[in-house]
Amino acid sequence: MPVKRAFQPEIVTISVTEIVPIKTMTAAYRRTPTYRRIAASMAHVGLIEPLIVFPTAKGTYVLLDGHTRLDILIATSIPTANCLLSTDNESYTYNKRVNYIPPIAQHHMILRALAHVSEERIASALNVRVATIREKRDLLKGICPEAAEILHNQKVSADAFSALRKMKPVRQIDVARLMTSAMKFSGRFARALLDGTREELLVAAPTARQRGTTEAQQSIMEQETDELLKHVDSIKANYGNDILDLTAACKYVQRLLANDRVHRYLAKHHEDSLNALEQLLADTAADKQRRPARQAHVRTRTATPEATLTTTTTA
Repeated sequence: MPVKRAFQPEIVTISVTEIVPIKTMTAAYRRTPTYRRIAASMAHVGLIEPLIVFPTAKGTYVLLDGHTRLDILIATSIPTANCLLSTDNESYTYNKRVNYIPPIAQHHMILRALAHVSEERIASALNVRVATIREKRDLLKGICPEAAEILHNQKVSADAFSALRKMKPVRQIDVARLMTSAMKFSGRFARALLDGTREELLVAAPTARQRGTTEAQQSIMEQETDELLKHVDSIKANYGNDILDLTAACKYVQRLLANDRVHRYLAKHHEDSLNALEQLLADTAADKQRRPARQAHVRTRTATPEATLTTTTTA
């Protein structure tokens, strides 16, 4: 069965006066960083992504996608815009989700751009500070290629990269694998693993004051972190079965505690155990609610070039 074509293959030039938007740009939105970033990009490189329009019987065109870009074109007195003609007037599918550009991908994009233009030009086009461009340029300094490859599609924070730089390559690889398995890429998580790293695996050994822990506590942290990193693959392999067992056990405990006689007995004779079981049920329920949000990073559409370094939806 042939797939229906969503757009006409040719890009057409249409007067902005003939394009009818389906929503209004507010003054508050025009002051947002997203709007300013897109405006700065268009001022330097022009309109890259055509507007999506649908022709009407009145000779006008309904704007399905690109309201921010159209508003900027009108504000800068540009009379025409490049457009793609949609074969369907449904707009609900546009900008439903935008792929986040991972920091490492941004780093490579910046490096390619710097081969042709200056840091100042890029910063001006993206409406960011030059220091921000330099941070993205130097993102992988001190990061071994293997760890960078493991994290290349992940939303890793700048603080996490800072923590990784303090580790030797072999430790960076182990930590990157654990971060990916746990789907935790925050600076706090990376610093916790850094604190649990033995001195011989660090680029520069930290002082006791930097650690803020006693030698005994530090030794325990290092042993537990080493054990966690050593068994991360087996933990990942058994995760599904463990979650299934935990869910079944929690359901049984929940039914058990729902029995008034059992609950009264535990409250009277084993209050600590009862509190522990109730906390386990609460933690499991909270994790179950958070899990769909962690899986929502799957996207269906790539970001527009006008906002390549943003995570916001292109308007």
